[in-house]
Amino acid sequence: MVTSWRSLLGLLALVLAVAGASQWWSSRHEQRLGAQLAALAAPGDIRMLSSETCVFCAVARRWFSEHGVRFSECFIERDADCAAAYQALLSPGTPLLLVRGQQQLGFSPERVLGALKRAR
Repeated sequence: MVTSWRSLLGLLALVLAVAGASQWWSSRHEQRLGAQLAALAAPGDIRMLSSETCVFCAVARRWFSEHGVRFSECFIERDADCAAAYQALLSPGTPLLLVRGQQQLGFSPERVLGALKRAR
């Protein structure tokens, strides 16, 4: 009985260590990705067409802000020019990111970084 408890505790410690290491690695990757984006993105390179009710827009806005990535944003409900651009691009949803003129539906920091690197 004592051996099974020790085995269980050892397994629990191993699972916690792996989970902690995975979370640390993920956080480190995100910080590196944010630093790369912040270094590459000049004013005007990233424009986000958002909706006031879009949860994913809020996630993108918070991510860009937390990592110091320069971007501009307009809301399709408040800004007639923004709404017209959104409709002209035939986007099926928001956020619609324009990264150096390239359209990206949805938010993925990796895709934004790839677009910035390709459009140098």
